[in-house]
Amino acid sequence: MIHVDVHKEEVMKALDPKPGEFFIDGTLGGGGHASALFERLGDGGTLLAVDADADAVEAFKVKTKNEKGKIIVSRENFRNIPEILKREKSPKADGLLLDLGLSSDELAGSGRGFSFQVNEPLLMTLNPEETPVMAILRTHSEEQLANIIKKYGEERYADRIAGAIKDTLRRKPIETTFDLRDAVLRAMPHGAARGKIHPATRTFMALRIYANHEYENLESALRNLPDIISAGGRVAVIAFHSGEDRMVKNVFRDMAKAGTLTLINKKVIVPERGEILANPRSHSAKLRAAVVGVKQGGAPGDAFVARPASIFYSRY
Repeated sequence: MIHVDVHKEEVMKALDPKPGEFFIDGTLGGGGHASALFERLGDGGTLLAVDADADAVEAFKVKTKNEKGKIIVSRENFRNIPEILKREKSPKADGLLLDLGLSSDELAGSGRGFSFQVNEPLLMTLNPEETPVMAILRTHSEEQLANIIKKYGEERYADRIAGAIKDTLRRKPIETTFDLRDAVLRAMPHGAARGKIHPATRTFMALRIYANHEYENLESALRNLPDIISAGGRVAVIAFHSGEDRMVKNVFRDMAKAGTLTLINKKVIVPERGEILANPRSHSAKLRAAVVGVKQGGAPGDAFVARPASIFYSRY
């Protein structure tokens, strides 16, 4: 399956990369956004590409081995970007992108169980050192599983699904994506499977988020933006479900009130119809962007805004 990057044009507008600048793609994935950023930065620019997935990192190294300009590729979670900058003796960046969705390559045929469309071992972890989902299902109580599925998946039938998972485990192991999918389907009341999304979607998403500590990693990265981005630098975040987007919205709001950040788009940017038709997976993508920092010597509410004429949107 070919991975199609979401909001590429809008991301370039929001981040506004210039030749010679230093940018970070904290969620490398298939490398499409990173390549577009690097092209804008030119020979004198620097790109730091970060991903927890070893396959994504190695593929991007191969793809860019003959490129001019400076590229640093690091296999780590984006929450560790401040430590990466220190280790590389790099300055704060002019811009940061976080695309929180998994790439099509990671979803389909990864062998790690991210998708219920193919039967794979139920791992769902980007870092092999993390506890796989098949173990989480065994070791967590029914109440704990229900809370995970409610909190991270916003699944209305979380209690029934958790009960069905534990009932299945009393009879046989749940070790593959199809094992979990079938348990979820057994829990669904008659007619619930006729919705717009597959009945197992929210459960798989919730368990993936929990297994990879995605909310904790995201909040840590957002709270550390002043340690990552220089004054006047820009950040863009693409979220794919309401929990992620709510966290980005709330952290941005808190930082804006504190005067350490200025919103670029006051309303969330969503895909236009043409992009959704070309890439159906983009339908839930929500982009928020901001300028980080305050004027030197200014008051906390005295926000620093770089190149406002070129980055503020009028149609949203």
